[in-house]
Amino acid sequence: MKTNNSKEKVRQLQNKLYLTAKKCQKRRFHALYDKVYRDDVLIEAWKRVKANKGSSGVDGIRIEDIEKMGIEKYLKELKKELIEGKYIPSPVKRVMIPKPDGSERPLGIPTVRDRIVQMAAKIAIEPVFEADFRECSYGFRPKRSAKQALEVVRKACNNKGYYVVDADIEKFFDNVNQDKLMILIEQRISDRRILKLIRQWMRSGILYGSILTISELGTSQGSVISPLLANIYLNTLDRLWEKYGRTHGILVRYADDTVIICKNKKSANHAQSLLQYIMGKLDLRLHPVKTKIVNMWDGTEGFDFLGLHHRRFSKINKKGNRYGETYQYPSKKAMKKMKRTVKESINQRYLLVKTEEELIKVLNPKITGWRNYYKTRNDRKWMRAIDWYILCTFCRWNNKKRQQTRKLKGLYATKIRLQEKGLQLMEA
Repeated sequence: MKTNNSKEKVRQLQNKLYLTAKKCQKRRFHALYDKVYRDDVLIEAWKRVKANKGSSGVDGIRIEDIEKMGIEKYLKELKKELIEGKYIPSPVKRVMIPKPDGSERPLGIPTVRDRIVQMAAKIAIEPVFEADFRECSYGFRPKRSAKQALEVVRKACNNKGYYVVDADIEKFFDNVNQDKLMILIEQRISDRRILKLIRQWMRSGILYGSILTISELGTSQGSVISPLLANIYLNTLDRLWEKYGRTHGILVRYADDTVIICKNKKSANHAQSLLQYIMGKLDLRLHPVKTKIVNMWDGTEGFDFLGLHHRRFSKINKKGNRYGETYQYPSKKAMKKMKRTVKESINQRYLLVKTEEELIKVLNPKITGWRNYYKTRNDRKWMRAIDWYILCTFCRWNNKKRQQTRKLKGLYATKIRLQEKGLQLMEA
């Protein structure tokens, strides 16, 4: 297998499939399976899976183990299985991820082998569905991002968007109707081997401890193919909203996170009712408590979306006239998560043997990532708060290391020293 130019060849393949699908919206693709086991597609799939890192699945085989086996040999054997129709996916390993509120979120971890095949299938089928996806959808799509979605929300709120339907789909990934999802996929794909692959992944089961569960509902949250399947399923919402809901408000969707920005309370009520109706058609349910209509008019209420809090503040222009502007800044939940990560990266007993330089090296990429994502026009106060917390945490760590009882002794000296050693700042 030649690894050179695999990325460019895959890009050309996807572009060709996209243009073909865009040209004819009723066309069904019957020859996609052979694209899944193409050498360049498998190589690119491997590269993407490796870049995403992740732990081993139920078979215990890690990315590093495959590199020791020999990537070329491993992909050749996988290709042979796919060609001969002998590929059978393993169950998904379920792990429970703790949430800030004390509850747990289930996450599915497929084997590395299954992740490679899922990524290869995603490369082959994504362009076909991408041709059908609507402008309001931003999650897990090529050349689309959360930042773009947030900018649309900000502009819509500033353009007389006084009421917002903050929607929460209850246990979306657990409640996707697999039969309806397959019907939606079959509207564009008639290749039986591709359809069989997707069914196998959905029916492969979830292994939690020693208990194997196979459900006819849901898709595994955490698998490579899951975000694409979610977008295919919820594209029905986007299409129906484009047809019946545009007069009520502007829909912005990032995977299963959805907000609708409306100009008045009446439109917001209509928007929520229509959204509930569409969810019913998809066998889904809006969370009765978390779904709410937010009044943005006077700044007393706000809403969280994609890690940022949105709230309207009153300002005065140069002529002395008062006007409202929507501020976006890190939500309380995001602030707590950042502070928890800082504490775990610095102020732990087992880290007392580390040097400041070692801790800075670990923390700097995280700070850069936060800054790139959370930086907005109105972020100064919140960025400064995180910078202050990082400084105080370093100071506490330093004093604990030196067995100094005063936790914040030498705060200013610590600040100067950290700056000299290259610690990144949130407010940069």
